[in-house]
Amino acid sequence: MRDPSVSRYTAGRLSPARRVADLRRLRDEHFDVLVIGGGATGAGAALDAASRGLKVALVEARDLAAGTSSRSSKLIHGGLRYLEQLELHLVHEALTERGLLASRLAPHLVKPVPILVPLTGSTRNRALPKRAAQRAYYGLGVAAYDVFAGIFGQGRGMPLHKHLSRAGARHLFPSLRADALNGAIRYYDGQVDDARLVVTVARTAASLGAAVVTSARVTGFVRHAREVVGVRVRDLEAPGSPDFEVRAKTVIAATGVWSDDMTRMLDDVGVRPGLRVRASKGVHLVVPRSAITGDAGLILRTATSVLFVIPWGGHWIIGTTDTDWQLDRSHPAASARDIRYLLDQVNAVLERPLTTDDIEGVYAGLRPLLSGDSESTSALSREHAVVEPMLGLFIVAGGKYTTYRVMASDVVDRVVRRIGVPAASLTAQLPLLGADGYAAAWRDRHDLARRHGVPAGVVEHLLERYGTLTTHLLAMIAADPLLGAPLAGAPEYLAAEVAYAAQAEGALHLDDVLTRRTRISFETPHRGAESAAHAAEVMGRVLGWDAAVRDREVEHYLARVEAERRSQREPDDAAADAARLGVPDVRGFAADRGGVPLSG
Repeated sequence: MRDPSVSRYTAGRLSPARRVADLRRLRDEHFDVLVIGGGATGAGAALDAASRGLKVALVEARDLAAGTSSRSSKLIHGGLRYLEQLELHLVHEALTERGLLASRLAPHLVKPVPILVPLTGSTRNRALPKRAAQRAYYGLGVAAYDVFAGIFGQGRGMPLHKHLSRAGARHLFPSLRADALNGAIRYYDGQVDDARLVVTVARTAASLGAAVVTSARVTGFVRHAREVVGVRVRDLEAPGSPDFEVRAKTVIAATGVWSDDMTRMLDDVGVRPGLRVRASKGVHLVVPRSAITGDAGLILRTATSVLFVIPWGGHWIIGTTDTDWQLDRSHPAASARDIRYLLDQVNAVLERPLTTDDIEGVYAGLRPLLSGDSESTSALSREHAVVEPMLGLFIVAGGKYTTYRVMASDVVDRVVRRIGVPAASLTAQLPLLGADGYAAAWRDRHDLARRHGVPAGVVEHLLERYGTLTTHLLAMIAADPLLGAPLAGAPEYLAAEVAYAAQAEGALHLDDVLTRRTRISFETPHRGAESAAHAAEVMGRVLGWDAAVRDREVEHYLARVEAERRSQREPDDAAADAARLGVPDVRGFAADRGGVPLSG
C-alpha cells in the first residue's frame, strides 16, 4: 500500500528513479503475488490485487502493452455478433465492462463511436420481403444490445441505436456505394487507445503500492518441492548482469500468446498445462480520414468473420484478419496478402476504392485463443480460463480486451483463496488515474486553456489522452515552453508528451514512445521516421542519454520501420516474418522463434 502522505499521482509515476526503487524491491521483498506480463490482463491483475491490499509486483519483458494489447481494433465493445451466436453471457459481461469504463473507470479514455450496420440486398420491389426481414433481424439484434447495455451496463455511457433509410445511411457515410446497401442501423460502441489504457491501469496499480518493472524478463520459476514460490528475472537494461530471484507466495502468468511457454518451464516435473493457447494474427490498416467520407464507422460481414472500418482522429482503422500464426510472436508481420485481403473487403462497399498508396500505417497483433486438450475446453476460444498447473502458479488466458478487468478479478479471486486472505475485488468502483474530476475538467477546458495560455485544442487533446493529469503536462510546458512545440513530423503531438512518457509513464526506449505512448508509428506516412530524432532528443534529456545512445535509439527505430515496410511487401507469412526478423529487438534478446520463454 502507498504512503497516505504521498499523492496518488506521485505514487503512480513510473519514473526512472521509480524503476530503480522497484528493482530493489523485487530483490529484497517477499510479495503476495507476482504478475508476469504487462498487457491489459496482467496490468489489470496487478491493480486488482493491489486494490485488495496485497503486496504486488509486475514484471514485463518488453514494454507495457508491447504485445496484443497495443494492436487491437481500438474498441471496447459488447460483441454484437455474439448475440447472433446466442452467447448471451459474453454479451452481458462485455457490456457491463463497457459501461463501467465509459462512465466511471476511464471516461477520459473510452468514448462512444457511432457504427453503421449496412443493410444490403436488391432495391427491386420483389426483394422487399427479404429486405424487411434483414432489417428486422439486425434491428432486433441491435435493440437487444441496447437493452442488455441498459440493464447490465452499469451506466450506459452510449446513445441508443437508430434505423436509417438508404438516403440517410449515405448522408452519414457518403463513401458507401449506392448499390451496396438499402439502409443501415447506427449503433454505438466504445473506442479506446488500447496502449494508453494499459499504461494507465499499470500506473494506477503503482499508485496503490505495486512494484512495476518493464524490461524485466522471466527466465524460470523458483520452486520448493512441487510448489512455485517465485521467479528468476533478468534486467534487460543491464546487459551482462546476473539473473536474480523474486520471491512470492503466488505467481500469475498473464502472458497471452506466450502462455504455453510458462508451463514449458516446468517440463522437468511433467506438469500438464490444462489449456493451450494458439495465436491468431489480426492485421489492421490505417488510412487518412480524407480517403473515406463518413461520420460513423462500419461493421461488415466477410466470409469468415467481420470487418470494422472505424474513425480514429484524422484517420480510419480498417481490420481485421483472422489467420493462424506459428512464427515469431514478438513482432508478428503483416504480408502483402493480408493487406490485399483487407483492401478487397472494404473496397466491395466503397465508391472510391482504396489502394496501397492510401495506406499510412499497418499494424499486426496476435489474439491468444484458447484451444484446450479436451472437448470441454476446445470451445473456449472466445472465453477466458484460469488454471493452476502447479501449486502457486496461476495462468489466465483467452478472453478479449474489453473484459480484462473480469479476467483479472477471476485470477486474483483464486489467489486470495490460495493464500487465505478474504478480500473482494474493488476495481469496479476504482477510477483510473486521470478519471477523477474529468467531467468538470472537460466542461471547464476553455478556462483551463486561457489560464495556461495555450489553445483550447491543445487542452482538449491532452484531456482525451491524460484526463485530469493534463495539469501536469501543462505545468511542464509552463516550466519549459519548448515542450509546448509540436513534435517534428507529427503535429498532432507535443514534445511534452514525449518527456512525460519518460518521466511518468515508464517509457525506456524510443520505440516505446513512438509506437505506444503515442501512435506516431502508424498514424504518419513516414511511420515515425521524421519524428525519431526530435523525440530522442526530448526523451534523452529525461533519461540522460548521450549522443551515442540517442543515435543508437534512432538507428534502431529507423531499421524497425524499414523492416516492417519490407515485410509488408512480401507475399506470404513466412517471407514477411523473415523480413521483419532482420532487426534485433531493442531490448537486447533474440526473438522467441526457438521456444525461448518470454514474459509479456
